[in-house]
Amino acid sequence: MKYKLAILGAVAVLMTSCTTSVSTNQTDTEKAPSSETTSKTASAAIGSFRAVEYPTQGNARIVNQNGKRFVEFSEKFKTNNGPDLYVILHRNTTVPDGIKEKDYVQLARLQRTNGVQRYAIPENVNLADFKSVAIWCRQFNTTFGYAPLGSSNSRRQ
Repeated sequence: MKYKLAILGAVAVLMTSCTTSVSTNQTDTEKAPSSETTSKTASAAIGSFRAVEYPTQGNARIVNQNGKRFVEFSEKFKTNNGPDLYVILHRNTTVPDGIKEKDYVQLARLQRTNGVQRYAIPENVNLADFKSVAIWCRQFNTTFGYAPLGSSNSRRQ
């Protein structure tokens, strides 16, 4: 009987572990643009989030600003909490639950689970190789949601 309760407890912990809170201490991201800098920002691609394992909504877009590239989430962005959430670029237009290392590039830890935020894209990343942005739980290799990126201008930069 004790073993059955221990197994049930372990299963419950695993099932809910991707819904604990996320740290918001970020050092490798930049703040969302103010109204002063928005005029200098060109949008290269945009997409709406789709849920995989957890409800995820809002838009993601690739922006170019002053020679740098960013993934930017809209004010309507929202997803669940998780212990080890990251923003990634994925090679495919759909992102499965359980991804392979060769198929993505990790940008940064998710800053928060809702609202406007942005993430720097390293200069060595060729955006033509990536077709979507995803929220991914690294600890459990679980995709919370993803946004396929359609072209609004050119994505070649």
